[in-house]
Amino acid sequence: MLSRLSIRDIVLIDRLDIDFAGGLAVLTGETGAGKSILLDSFALALGGRGDQNLVRQGVEQGQVIAVFEVSPKHPARALLKSNDIAADDELILRRVQLSDGRTRAFVNDQPVSVQVMKQLGQALVEIHGQHDDRALVDAGTHRNLLDAYGALEADAAKVGTLWDARRATQDAVDSHRAAVERAQRESDWLRHSVDELDKLSPQPGEETTLATRRTVMMQSEKVAEDLRDAYDVLAGSNSSVPALSGVIRRLERRATQAPSLVEPAVKSLDVALNALEETRGHLEAALRTADFDPAELERNEERLFALRAAGRKYNVPVDDLAALALKYNNDIALIDAGEAQLKTLVAAAAKADADFRKAAEVLSKARVKAAVALDKAVNAELKPLKLERANFSTEIETDAAAAGPNGIDRVEFWVQTNPGTKPGPLMKIASGGELARFLLALKVVLADRGSAPTLVFDEIDTGVGGAVADAIGVRLARLANGVQVLAVTHAPQVAAQADRHYVISKAALEKGKRVATRVTEVAEDRRREEIARMLAGAEITNEARAAAERLIKAAS
Repeated sequence: MLSRLSIRDIVLIDRLDIDFAGGLAVLTGETGAGKSILLDSFALALGGRGDQNLVRQGVEQGQVIAVFEVSPKHPARALLKSNDIAADDELILRRVQLSDGRTRAFVNDQPVSVQVMKQLGQALVEIHGQHDDRALVDAGTHRNLLDAYGALEADAAKVGTLWDARRATQDAVDSHRAAVERAQRESDWLRHSVDELDKLSPQPGEETTLATRRTVMMQSEKVAEDLRDAYDVLAGSNSSVPALSGVIRRLERRATQAPSLVEPAVKSLDVALNALEETRGHLEAALRTADFDPAELERNEERLFALRAAGRKYNVPVDDLAALALKYNNDIALIDAGEAQLKTLVAAAAKADADFRKAAEVLSKARVKAAVALDKAVNAELKPLKLERANFSTEIETDAAAAGPNGIDRVEFWVQTNPGTKPGPLMKIASGGELARFLLALKVVLADRGSAPTLVFDEIDTGVGGAVADAIGVRLARLANGVQVLAVTHAPQVAAQADRHYVISKAALEKGKRVATRVTEVAEDRRREEIARMLAGAEITNEARAAAERLIKAAS
């Protein structure tokens, strides 16, 4: 429910803070005191259209903050979660209106789009008035309201799930059929390509391997001759290694005669001989690597060029040829096995359609039954509201060909205002005053089913008085037993039913140079005076005070 409304610098309101509670709250005041400004401000915080004219003259911006207490299971919580908005105990909607026409929206101090704010506003508050088109008069909501009244939400959700499954299976059929048809059109080319790629048998990474090996072989051919010359010098017929070995042996035999002269030379020669032997091993290994068959280079190049030619032909990188071959093979398999798979998918789609149709028909019958009960309940509320000659009906148009996620029914609330007249849609047939009373009757019946937690009624008692105004007040009070109700009213009979009473007035500021709208919650004695004013007009008489007292006692 709405717990606090704070307004800054909106039209005649410079600073206003109002605390609300549950039950029925009424707002009364002289004509022109600012009731419309208050509602326009509230609508702005709920995502309504901004207007630069709302900003109080002389300031750059105005703002409205609406604070709500929201139960953990309320749909608004899901909206917060889906938009990654932190969910605290309180839900705070803040709308800033700039004087250049721009607006900014915040939810729990997080910037959001106006659309998100509007969705939250619609989940939290319904505003009803003589010319309001945001709530029950929207035919798009009537089906949901009927489902709520008949406790059919679970059945409707099941139908929606089955519709999604039906659509998914049909999409699978359409996608598969299109793939089969495409493959069949390309069948000859595909089979030729598959044969060619299968013979080529490309492997991932093969191009890099072949190119590297080709480079190595081409370079090896250039250096192999120098490697052989080096090897001949070291290990060929003119090698000095045997001579060095002989020298070492002779010196070793002389080592006992002059060790200090011989041993250093022998050690150095021995190190040199070992180094030469190690070098010979490296040269042999290099020669073995460099030794290749020229035919291998030719085969390598042919394979590499064939792969690159295929890449150009099929317009893919060489490394993707293997994946392309697999895709083409799958396309061929789709052609060969596609018809059988298509039959399976068609059967699944037919079953999903049958399941949906069956559930939609069951839901449709339940809606017809619920509509009879709803019509009876609403019509029972019309007589006290001076609509005893009117008739309310729920029109259900069932069309299996126009099936959708909500089933096969189009639901709209119709009215007939007088016997012998032609019934028609609620918004088109009912006049302003009649429309407000029809909406009140509907809300009374639907109060505990499919209603927002806060309901606002804007002067729905205009043009009525006496018993009708009393009946309106009684029904607003009854509504307030289940939801929070705010009513802007001129009817003392309605005001007498309130749990909390707020008076809207204008106060002169700056020695009369400026006026500001004020809202004050009145105590019991002041409340009697305000209701007396509503009864008597400008001059409050003792008779009006007594009548106000009687109204308050009768309501309590």
